[in-house]
Amino acid sequence: MKNINLKYSIILPLIGLISVVMISCERGFSDDVELATFPTNGDIFIDDPVGLTDEFFTSFDPATGANTNGFGTDNNEVYEGSASIRIDVPAPNDPNGGYIGGIFKDRGDGRDLSGYDALTFWAKASTSAIIEVGFGSDFIEDKYAVGFGNLELSTAWKKYIIPIPDPTKLVQERGLFLFSAGTQSTNGASYSFWIDELRFESLGTLGGPRPRILGGQDQTAQANIDTSVPLIGLSYTANLPNGQDITVSAKPSYFDFETSNPFVASVDDLGIVTVDGPGQGGDNTAVITASLGGVEAEGSLTIEAVDIDVISIFSDVFANVPVDNYNGFYQPFQTTLGGAVEENGNNIIDYTMLNFVAIEFYGRDGSDVEPINATDMSHLHIEFRVNENVDASDYINMELHNNFTLPNGILGSYQISGTELLSNEWVEFDIPLSSFNGLTARDALGMMLFVTDNNIANLSIDNIYFYAEN
Repeated sequence: MKNINLKYSIILPLIGLISVVMISCERGFSDDVELATFPTNGDIFIDDPVGLTDEFFTSFDPATGANTNGFGTDNNEVYEGSASIRIDVPAPNDPNGGYIGGIFKDRGDGRDLSGYDALTFWAKASTSAIIEVGFGSDFIEDKYAVGFGNLELSTAWKKYIIPIPDPTKLVQERGLFLFSAGTQSTNGASYSFWIDELRFESLGTLGGPRPRILGGQDQTAQANIDTSVPLIGLSYTANLPNGQDITVSAKPSYFDFETSNPFVASVDDLGIVTVDGPGQGGDNTAVITASLGGVEAEGSLTIEAVDIDVISIFSDVFANVPVDNYNGFYQPFQTTLGGAVEENGNNIIDYTMLNFVAIEFYGRDGSDVEPINATDMSHLHIEFRVNENVDASDYINMELHNNFTLPNGILGSYQISGTELLSNEWVEFDIPLSSFNGLTARDALGMMLFVTDNNIANLSIDNIYFYAEN
C-alpha cells in the first residue's frame, strides 16, 4: 500500500467566505468578453489522481478522532487498470484515531460539473460494511454538499451511483468526493475497502426526481416576529438504472424557496425562514415551499406570526437559547444514551436505556452558557413519545433546579404518570410552573432532569419551552 500525502481539516465547514464585487460606473462588459470557464473533466481517480495535486486528500481533523494513517493506493487489488484507492478503517481503540474520513479536493480553480448527472465508482471491502460517501464538501462553504450515509459494501466489486440533485449548480466545484468510515457496522472490527474508477458521469438513465424539504412533511409552526426557523430534512431521491431508488441529503443551495406571504415570512438561499411581520388584513400566516431543478419539492412549512413570550430550550419552532448539553452523562450511575437527532425532517431528543438524564443550560463545564430566568414565565410546554409499551404504573419524574450549584439551591418536581402517556405516539403537556412542588424561585434555572428508573427506557422528547400565558 502506497501512502498519499494529505492534509487535514475540521469536520464542520467554515462559514462566511468573503466575496468582493467590483462595479464600474462607466460601462458594462463588452460583447467580446468571454466569462471564465473551468475544466470539465469528470475523472477523479483512474489508476492515479486526475488533474489533482499529490495533496488532494484532506482528512477530517485528528482532534475529532480521525485517523490519518489508513489512506493510500493499492496495485494488487483493482477493479480495472493498475491501481485503486485503499482505505484501512481502524478499530475504535486505535491510538491514532477510531475512524477515517475526509475529502478529495481540487486545489485549483475547481471544475465545471454541469454536464454530468452522477458521481460513480466501483468499490469492495474485506468484509460487509456500511460507510458514508458524498461530494461537494470543500471545508469552506460546502455550499452544494451531497451525502449518502448508508452505502453497503460487500466483498465483491460493485458499481455505485450517487445522483447530482441539480448539475446546473456545479459550475465551479472543488469538493469532488467525501467518505467517512467507522466500525459501527462491523461490531468494532477493523477492515479495509477499495475504490476504483472514481468519476462524474453523464448516465442519462436516472429518473423520477423527488426533492423533499422537512422530510416531505407538511408542517405547521408558530414563531415570533424577528425570529428565524431553519428548514431541515432536505433530500433528493432519484431512480437508478436498476430500478432502485436512492435518497441523498442535499444542501439548501440546490433548492429554490418561495413564500406565499412576504409580509409575514421570507426565506433565504440557505433555507432560513424569518418571520418579518404580522401580515396584512388579518392574514398572519405564510406557506414556505421549494422546488429543485424545476420539480416541486414534497413538504411545506405553514408558519404563523405570533406574539408569544417564550424561552425555548429545544424546538424547531422558536429560536433556542444556548444549552450546554442534552445529556449530562453522570457516570457511573447514569445508563442513558442518546441526545439530539434528526427524524423525518424534525429535530428531536432521543434517549435509550433511560434511568435518568439531564438537560443542562447553566454551563457547568466552564462554558459561557447562562442560567435561565423564567420568573416571568407561567408554563412549561413539552412533548413526549414513549417508544415502547406503557403501563399505568410507569412514570416520568421531571425536576427543575434553580441555583442548584449553590447552598441555597432549589428543586421543584412534577410527575407524569403512565396513564397520561401513549405508546409510540406524541403527547403534548402544558404544565403550570406553579405545579412543580418546591420550586419557590425560577430566576436561575440551570438544569431539567428526567427520572424514570428504567420504568420507561426508550423516550423521545420535543418542543421544550417556557412561555407566559396571556
